[in-house]
Amino acid sequence: MARTAIIWVRPTESTHRVTTLELFFDLVFVFAFIQVTRLMTADPTVVGAARGLLLMAMLWASWSAYAWLGNQARADEGLVRATFVGAMVVMFVAALAIPESFADLPGGLFAPFVFAVCYTVVRLAHLACHFVVAGGDAEERRQLLRTGAPITASCALIVTGGALGPPHQTVLWTLAVVVSYTGVWVSGVAGWRLPSPGHFADRHGLILMVALGESLIAIGFGVAAHPLSLPAVAASVLGLSVAVSLWWLYFDVVAHVAEGVLHQVPEAERAALARTSYSYLHFLIVVPVIFIATGLKGVQEHVSDPAHQELADPLTGVPLVALYAGVAVHLAGHIAFRRREVGTWNAERGVVAVLLVLLLPVAGRLPALASLGLVAALLAVLVCYELLRFWQYRDVVRHSADPVADLARLLCGDGRSGGRPGGPPGPEIKW
Repeated sequence: MARTAIIWVRPTESTHRVTTLELFFDLVFVFAFIQVTRLMTADPTVVGAARGLLLMAMLWASWSAYAWLGNQARADEGLVRATFVGAMVVMFVAALAIPESFADLPGGLFAPFVFAVCYTVVRLAHLACHFVVAGGDAEERRQLLRTGAPITASCALIVTGGALGPPHQTVLWTLAVVVSYTGVWVSGVAGWRLPSPGHFADRHGLILMVALGESLIAIGFGVAAHPLSLPAVAASVLGLSVAVSLWWLYFDVVAHVAEGVLHQVPEAERAALARTSYSYLHFLIVVPVIFIATGLKGVQEHVSDPAHQELADPLTGVPLVALYAGVAVHLAGHIAFRRREVGTWNAERGVVAVLLVLLLPVAGRLPALASLGLVAALLAVLVCYELLRFWQYRDVVRHSADPVADLARLLCGDGRSGGRPGGPPGPEIKW
């Protein structure tokens, strides 16, 4: 990579961390996630949920592409800065169109087409900038061309669908997502570089924080239309408890272990691990949180409405499924992520995920507040169990003077025979 008087590209180093511009960039996605939640709560049906999932798949692909770009070159310098800022502006306009992206309101601009064009500009701007950032790396440029082909085809389908509108729009956009995700996977990782593992892990942790923050906003929106009541306060506290448990399950140990593994793998294998573990499997971790937020908002609106407070009506339909299945899929994402990173399973989280699915029929007969309380209780029990059962291993991961080296020893076997390297026998690695 080179610098000139006009185009300034500053490559990252192994110690590079997230820039403030990338954090600012993520705020646009906060708004986009809120808009998707708004779309799903306005249409609490299977169709509405499917549309929300489709939009989240598109948003995730876009965000992920820029996470790779910011790992290659500093996001706050020169051409890359201009690209990030431009993408923020265009994505913000796309987010404005999300509530009308499948059902345009009379008058004004045709929202499905506005969203489609803006989304395409963001994706193609990334490809163009990344091609410049690759500089003289012929292998990386060839990889970008291989990856760019399905992305361009996907964008063409999105624009065509946006122009045609319903009913063809949904079919074309679904096909576009399939082409994009499948095509990028098939194109391989031969030319990809991941110079800063810490930056890449942080980016994905921060976007999960964005999603969790959106869940708290959803709780607030759910109570805003009604007077504050004791049931509303109880639902808010339980919703916050769910968010805290989800934060704990990822950031207490998982994030540390995952980043350490990304540091430890040989550079030649790092891009493949990052693509699978983060670009693909984190879809199962981050996106369900938006559905959980939809469920939390549904509970809050339910218990805040005076018409429901005395009848103790149950939460039913898509909001209930979004809450329970959302948490179950999120935990399944954790299990798949761990399997890819360290090659082992997490039985505890699997048990809770299965329980949540099995309890759905029961939850549909409970008062809405009780159904939320059941989810909060299961997650709290899971957190407490892991904290008490594996405290020695957690202590090594979180408080070692040299966590990366100690992590390597743990993964090589020391940790499987004890909670500390060289310590007494203890539990197997669990996170």
